[in-house]
Amino acid sequence: FHTCALLADDSVKCWGHNQYGQLGNGTANNQYTTPVAVSGISTATKIAAGGQRSCALLAGGQVQCWGDNSYGQLGDGTSTDHGDPRAILGGLTFQKLSAGPSHTCALTAGGAAYCWGYNSYGELGTGTTVNSAHPMRVSGGIKFVSVTTGLYHSCGLTKAGDVYCWGLNAQGQLGNGNTTNQLVPTLVTGGLSFASVDAGSQFTCGVTTGGAGYCWGYNGYGQLGDSTGLNQSAPSQVKATQVSLWVAITAGDIHACGIAASTGAAYCWGYNGSGRLGDNTTVNKAVPTAVFGGQSWTSISA
Repeated sequence: FHTCALLADDSVKCWGHNQYGQLGNGTANNQYTTPVAVSGISTATKIAAGGQRSCALLAGGQVQCWGDNSYGQLGDGTSTDHGDPRAILGGLTFQKLSAGPSHTCALTAGGAAYCWGYNSYGELGTGTTVNSAHPMRVSGGIKFVSVTTGLYHSCGLTKAGDVYCWGLNAQGQLGNGNTTNQLVPTLVTGGLSFASVDAGSQFTCGVTTGGAGYCWGYNGYGQLGDSTGLNQSAPSQVKATQVSLWVAITAGDIHACGIAASTGAAYCWGYNGSGRLGDNTTVNKAVPTAVFGGQSWTSISA
């Protein structure tokens, strides 16, 4: 229920709901319909808005977070909410950051993954189900080039194109061929080589190095885009009549979107309540449907 933006001068502004201080302006229990400045942030390079908190990656690699801290997801060693940015513990520096609803993961320059916050399903990848209020190294020593956080699971992409996922797997969202939760990174099955991966609520999508789109996990609203409406515990190819290759696919809560490589057109699929597929209807779609208007896009986020 809130939004944050990174400004050209490297400061951050947020707006919307602020019950837990997730707007970062030192207040709570207010809401703002116009952007307010986040206190003390002037060198941000990346930002990530989670469930009811926000985080910023600073120029020196430090991470600061603010807002809801019920499970330690601010990483400052406490479980106290904060309406202004707090530095995470440990003195680590990072180059990439992803904020899920109640846990956070980040990558060091060397590709080591660290996670903190809620961990009841193993989404921190530490081999336990104990919450952590400070960054914990993901088990296995795997070096990643990107990391993404879903509702209760996380995934990482290696330089070689392998995807590893960990955490809740009840719907097959880890893509390892079964529905057993995993407390440490587990290789996605199928032998595919991926260029990107994005974790949605209870499903995951990726684009291969060859441009093919695959999704796996919960499919109750058609959000895997494979026309079946059936959950898939292994990567299932996105089926679009008009699109053979993708430049990007983004996974939302219960819908997904992608950009066609050949035309730059945007397509969405899955749950369409409130019109989130952008196709001028509110009917769910189990295969990609073109976003209304015929525009050409360069990036997309669900």
